[in-house]
Amino acid sequence: MKFSTPIPVAALAKELDARLIGNERLQATGINEIHQVENGDITFVDHPKYFKKSLQSDASVILINAEVECPAGKALLVCDNPFEAYNRIVLQQRPIQHLTAAVSDTADIHPTAVVEPNAIIGPHVQIGPHCRVHAQAVIHEYSQLGAGVEVQSGAIVGSDAFYFKKTEAGYQPWRSGGRAIVEDGVRISAGCTINKGVSGDTIIGEGSMLDCQVHIGHDVVVGKRCLFAAQVGIGGNTVVEDEVVMYGQVGIAQNLRIGAKAVILAKSGVSKSLEGGKVYFGYPAKEARTAYRELAALRHLPEFYTGFYDK
Repeated sequence: MKFSTPIPVAALAKELDARLIGNERLQATGINEIHQVENGDITFVDHPKYFKKSLQSDASVILINAEVECPAGKALLVCDNPFEAYNRIVLQQRPIQHLTAAVSDTADIHPTAVVEPNAIIGPHVQIGPHCRVHAQAVIHEYSQLGAGVEVQSGAIVGSDAFYFKKTEAGYQPWRSGGRAIVEDGVRISAGCTINKGVSGDTIIGEGSMLDCQVHIGHDVVVGKRCLFAAQVGIGGNTVVEDEVVMYGQVGIAQNLRIGAKAVILAKSGVSKSLEGGKVYFGYPAKEARTAYRELAALRHLPEFYTGFYDK
């Protein structure tokens, strides 16, 4: 998530009651979880196991709960609860805005777009030319629809990320500060759910088609001209490259990459990244020809064991 205006790190330290170590003249231009950080971003770390990864990341400002050596050019903000500080900054930049009308007065809707009655359009949504948002669809805050996008009834674009911090008191939700971006010519069928990013963007690439009841997790990036059949589910932070086809009830774990033009057959479960240009099946998913040979061999096991015990 990028800030509308840069924030001086010295001002942040004062506001958060944090000790500033390192470059006191830095200005933070955004905030992101460690998977998404860029130069100028704030991130946080609260466990020694991940200190090195965070300190060596592209983040310029690190919220941390220990006094450690600060890498050159960066700034550390030392505080008791880095997660709370992180969440506080996101809430300041993306305060929760409750709707008081079906279509927010801050939404930017192109004159050629059609928004049917009883559709819900949240704050700061952008809807491009020739879009059609069906009745009972919901487009949440800061989401963006390109040109010629269709969102059918019951679909939800930009719902909160399913992302929590585990504490002794239970699971504490993050404020979802990211966006859901739907590029030109995408069709989102009835009952789909597309989560916004935790602090980055969830993206559905140009010309992709989603059947009914597809779920896209937070920070997922879907390439161009992909085709997902009903009940496909994709875990957070996964990248799906261009022209991937997923048949019904395919499940994809988080933090994976699916190569371009891969085809994943129905009911497959994907737990590892897959190369592009191949056909996959099964759980865990593997090349379909291999999976089918294994299934054929399994069918002969009763005959094998019958012969073995008869000896």
